[in-house]
Amino acid sequence: MADIYCSECKRPTEVVFDHSAGDTVCSECGLVLEAHSIDETSEWRTFANEAGDSDPVRVGGPNNPLLGDSGLSTVISKPNGSTGEYLNSSLGRWQTRGSNPDRSLIQAFKTIATMADRLGLVATIKDRANEIYKKVEDQKPLRGRNQDAILAACIYIACRQEDKPRTVKEICYVANGATKKEIGRAKEFIVKQLEIEMGQSMEMGTIHAGDFLRRFCSHLGMTNLAVKAAQEAVQKSEELDIRRSPISIAAAVIYIITQLSDDKKLLKDITLATGVAEGTIRNSYKDLYPYTSRIVPSWYATEDALRNLSSP
Repeated sequence: MADIYCSECKRPTEVVFDHSAGDTVCSECGLVLEAHSIDETSEWRTFANEAGDSDPVRVGGPNNPLLGDSGLSTVISKPNGSTGEYLNSSLGRWQTRGSNPDRSLIQAFKTIATMADRLGLVATIKDRANEIYKKVEDQKPLRGRNQDAILAACIYIACRQEDKPRTVKEICYVANGATKKEIGRAKEFIVKQLEIEMGQSMEMGTIHAGDFLRRFCSHLGMTNLAVKAAQEAVQKSEELDIRRSPISIAAAVIYIITQLSDDKKLLKDITLATGVAEGTIRNSYKDLYPYTSRIVPSWYATEDALRNLSSP
């Protein structure tokens, strides 16, 4: 209640707000001081079917320009626990009978979203992967191909284009059984199809060892000091003419930095964290070993510590 001037009482009086009618009423004489007022406060009624659901949201999802109806089609929900009755009803029969041309596309987008969530990818990468799949799917060449490998390859390409690359092995873990070889073939197929559509070569983005380093260090539980040293070492290693993959360089740098710390990591642990084989790490370490004094920061390790590193 609040005090408002009442023209009948000739003085400010307490008023009562009747929210159902929108009236402001004087509490002493009953005069309606304001009628049909608009309540501008938030309305948090729930429109859920289930009694225990207190979610106040009552709008649909955002528009999706990749779908024919922008994702705004209406779907009649099934009553709880009565699927059989729903399917036998007229509404159920009509909805089942009506074919949605975007049904396979919606399912593909859901699978991409699930894979991306498991990888911890941001929404921009999901959207880019959806766009890539839609472009390839519009050309109708996907029949008979491994769908999971195609979707995983779309995510791989999207990560590369958004400068947040992931290794093929990382994507294999969420690809519902698709192998590294199948994803590699799918990636080459998608790139070829998109290059045909664009009429030019497709830009995939350049991979650097630093793109993977922080994530690998996190998997190994390295200290902030060691991570900083590894980042500096990787940056300096790019100035060298070492013809190894960026992932192998990152794994070898991590091995060098951890061997110079009190918390040494075994090769097998680095292999598990990076997905790089032990033999590949050894070979990359052999290539980097002559340059350790150049790439390892002087504040992190002394010359004596560098000389005590195990010879490859």
